Amino acid sequence: MSRADLSKDPDDVSGMFDHVAAGYDRTNTALSVGNDFLWRIATAKAIDPKPGERVLDIACGTGTSTLPLAKSGATVVGVDFSPEMIAEAGRRHPKIEFRQADAMKLPFGDDEFDAVTISFGLRNVQDPKQALAEMYRVLKPGGRVVICEFSKPPRALLRAGYFAYLKVVAPVVVGITSSNPEAYRYLVESIREWPDQGTLTQWIRGVGFTRVAYRNLTAGVVALHRGRKPEDQAIRAATARRTGRSRQPGTTG
Repeated sequence: MSRADLSKDPDDVSGMFDHVAAGYDRTNTALSVGNDFLWRIATAKAIDPKPGERVLDIACGTGTSTLPLAKSGATVVGVDFSPEMIAEAGRRHPKIEFRQADAMKLPFGDDEFDAVTISFGLRNVQDPKQALAEMYRVLKPGGRVVICEFSKPPRALLRAGYFAYLKVVAPVVVGITSSNPEAYRYLVESIREWPDQGTLTQWIRGVGFTRVAYRNLTAGVVALHRGRKPEDQAIRAATARRTGRSRQPGTTG
């Protein structure tokens, strides 16, 4: 995959992540100047998993985001479309269930999970809206979604500085810490091209979630989005009619 190729073909992106699996967390920590740890804490608090709940962690990578959820006593399943990422996650966290899966066609039935989350993975999905519809489908009525993703700092000066960091500093950091700099050049471009907080909020509402809100982390470099699947059956039925969503497990409309 070239730097300019943001078509996000699933096979290409999966292969790219396969190549960086072993050193993925190290490079992320360097690129984020250690903020990735704080972002994970904020995401886990927003999910607020409870003992006995069933939680789905999409784009789980090496399981770094999955582990704190499992420590809560919830039953957590981590999925990722990169076989090497899943293999690395299984090696590091053998007591947690990990499965290879595509976010656009989750291998679960309707209404299975109390919470669904994805961190820094939605922008790598070929059709993010379809992935959001799948999250809605597998959630139980009243279930919650939490999405942590890179975003756009709302202040112009901060935004300019952030983009300058991505253009000038990030490639140097990647060159030092990663065995596959080309893959991270794609990731930097994907961050630059990803829409802002308001656009993602509209997408989340568009598939049927209610109580949708977000808060900025690190001055808006990252945004933490939340929503709920409506408990009211009439509201869910109206959403299904509006979106033309299929009720067959593992599919979207």
